[in-house]
Amino acid sequence: MNGQSIPLATRLLAREWRAGELRVLILALVIAVLVSTAISFFTDRLQRGMVSRAAEFLGADMVVSSRAPLPEEFLQQAVQLGLEHTSMVEFASVTASANDMQLSSIKAVGPGYPLRGQVRISDELFGPERVPDGIPAPGEVWIEARLLTILGLEPGDTLEIGYSNLRISALLTHEPDRAGDFYSLNPRVLMNLADLEATRVIQTGSRERYRLLLSGSEDAHSTYRQWLTPRLAENQRLTTVGDDNRRIGNALDRASQFLGIASIAAVVLAGVAVALSASRFATRHFDTSALLRSMGASRRRVMSIFTIQLAVIGLFATLIGLALGWLMQWGLVLVLRDLLPPNLPGVGLKPLAVGAATGLIGLAGFALPPLIRLGQVAPLRVLRRDLAPLPSSAWLIYGLAFAALTILMWQFTGNLQITLAVVFGGAVAALLLGLLAWLLLRLIGQRLRHASLAWRLGTGQLLKQPMVAAGQVLAFGLIMMSMVVILILRTELLDAWQAQLPDDAPNHFAMNILPAEEQAFRAKLDAIGAVAAPLYPITPGRLTEVNGEPVRELVTKETQAERAINRDLSLTWSAELPPDNRVRDGQWWDQLPQDGAPRVSIEAELADNMGVEVGDVLTFVIAGMVIETPVASIREVEWDNFTPNFFMIFSPGTLDDAPATLLTSFSLPTDQREDLRELVRAFPAMTLLEVEAILQQIRDILSQVTLAVEYVLIFVLLAGFTVLFASLQATLDTRLYEGALLRTLGARKSLLRQANRLEFALLGALSGLLAIAAAELITLLLYRFALDLEWRPHWLLWLLVPLAGALLIGIAGALGTRAVVNQSPMRLINQGS
Repeated sequence: MNGQSIPLATRLLAREWRAGELRVLILALVIAVLVSTAISFFTDRLQRGMVSRAAEFLGADMVVSSRAPLPEEFLQQAVQLGLEHTSMVEFASVTASANDMQLSSIKAVGPGYPLRGQVRISDELFGPERVPDGIPAPGEVWIEARLLTILGLEPGDTLEIGYSNLRISALLTHEPDRAGDFYSLNPRVLMNLADLEATRVIQTGSRERYRLLLSGSEDAHSTYRQWLTPRLAENQRLTTVGDDNRRIGNALDRASQFLGIASIAAVVLAGVAVALSASRFATRHFDTSALLRSMGASRRRVMSIFTIQLAVIGLFATLIGLALGWLMQWGLVLVLRDLLPPNLPGVGLKPLAVGAATGLIGLAGFALPPLIRLGQVAPLRVLRRDLAPLPSSAWLIYGLAFAALTILMWQFTGNLQITLAVVFGGAVAALLLGLLAWLLLRLIGQRLRHASLAWRLGTGQLLKQPMVAAGQVLAFGLIMMSMVVILILRTELLDAWQAQLPDDAPNHFAMNILPAEEQAFRAKLDAIGAVAAPLYPITPGRLTEVNGEPVRELVTKETQAERAINRDLSLTWSAELPPDNRVRDGQWWDQLPQDGAPRVSIEAELADNMGVEVGDVLTFVIAGMVIETPVASIREVEWDNFTPNFFMIFSPGTLDDAPATLLTSFSLPTDQREDLRELVRAFPAMTLLEVEAILQQIRDILSQVTLAVEYVLIFVLLAGFTVLFASLQATLDTRLYEGALLRTLGARKSLLRQANRLEFALLGALSGLLAIAAAELITLLLYRFALDLEWRPHWLLWLLVPLAGALLIGIAGALGTRAVVNQSPMRLINQGS
């Protein structure tokens, strides 16, 4: 690059800055960077805040677990990275009193447990809860009230675990990391890790699980995860928030999808504004390029001059956009602080990088193609101003813009499937409906040949350059399409999600109910006004073989199947298909021969992980019995509804010889705790697990995502107005001279105003038609291939969106082209000459 290009480029840029030529392009770039930065800051902090709260149900940010003691280097690396840590050992063992004994689930924890969330205890049976200062002191244990009743003990008595006698200092009422373990039937015991060795219950062949709990900064998490993953053995596993609790994980994944889809609309519009502004910038600099060429400048030097200008504009606009985006998200967090998660994480550097990348990618992908034409201007244009440069290769222009668009979308969604659904759905819609817009314009022109003068003038503007008019329809259609997609997202998708969490969603699970107490239990629930799901019999069992092959040889690590075969499953049998279950393959019992043959139905994800199909034979070990049964059906299960759901459901009669207890879930207002105490007193063998905290967490995530989507809609409107302004500015010069010519020929101002209104109303109606058609196509692709939801056409929007487009764009166009009517014709003609 010639060294003299830089000072010349900066002098030309300074002159254009004073003349106001750059305001539209800089504004479009600032809006693009501001939108992406503010959205990235806000959604990044919101998502990290939701993940931080969800970590309470894991007891840490991540957990490393193993059936054998973990290598010392795992802990050393965590210490080196500054991660908070504590250790824990979980196992089942017999606990005893002087009169009785009971198999219990025991957790031996180290200092600092839990790293996230809180343990709650009570000092007396059915007494008030409190949060302890730490963990049980050496020589003490905290136990579930059920175990106290079973063993006939009182607080302060001694519990025997192995060779140790430990004093019961409190009753355990809540463990944060038990939230996802709905089907653990044994009473719970929490003890100090320092007492574990003295119990001597951990021996060769014991089935204990060692856990290392870790918490700290996100950078430390990421570094540790990258270091640990290749070092994990077959019997070791790294668990994060979404892995541990399916309901919380699903909610966080869905929240990310919604925010990503909503965010890309604003950024796409900002990119379109950049493209339109850059096109006008290039057109207005054809004369400058021709003058430079006539004075001996080579094509390379001309391109270097404008490239330098583009880089300076991009840097300036990016810095302003980053600063404004940072300020805007802080202001929004301050205004909405009561609606956001508490202790919202601070800002990180990633959103700044996303904003800067948006500016650079948007500039390169959307602004560079129009500027390439500046290097192709012929010197002869100095004498012949009608001599325009040949357009650049279409595949280059649209290929760069399409690639830039895809990269920007991928930045926000982090999901290639959703990105491709939106990109290709939008591209197909743009191509097909752009052609439709062009055909409609020609049809309208033919129909209005004998209409009033105002109509002929308005449609004449469109029909004179039908491809340009079709491009305007596409630009306006993008604005409205983005708003329609977000409107559907805000109402339909979020409402569908919220419908899965009604106000009476179950917030308690009741387990270990004795079959003989079923009628009494139902009556008690009715008496306290609880809304209960069906009662299911359950028995623990283990899946061992598929078609005679050991199941461990059929699954891969870190899948749902791998986690399922490493523990006893809660097995049930039922004549009826549970609510929110759907048979995907095969048939339910009532459609099969009633011959009493054993059959099983398996959950779809587990079946897919193991490669199980209808007709395969599964082997289970249940209460010492070996049971072989064919797969009759594969079910899709809605895991987020807080009712009992199962991987395996057997046909009635298959497990008649297996010992069983009953399980259900029910809804009871949180202020009726006294009724819960009565329920526990009436059924002392029952285990009661509260899931209100998880339910509230998912509701909080839903409300916060709704808030975020509405926030993004503000930026969509801002970016949409920028596109509209840029589109109007791109044709303003031509409109001014044509308006001046009509005024000179005697046209009244009222006629020009009416023609402008009709022109933009027609553009708005066509854009609305394009918008709803494209929105329907995109939502169809998203529903079917990304979000797995049922899609229905939105017939009412087919009427409302074109009408709204005609009204809004008609008003905006009339206001934006007032200068066409108000400017002096003589002044414009003199400037043109």
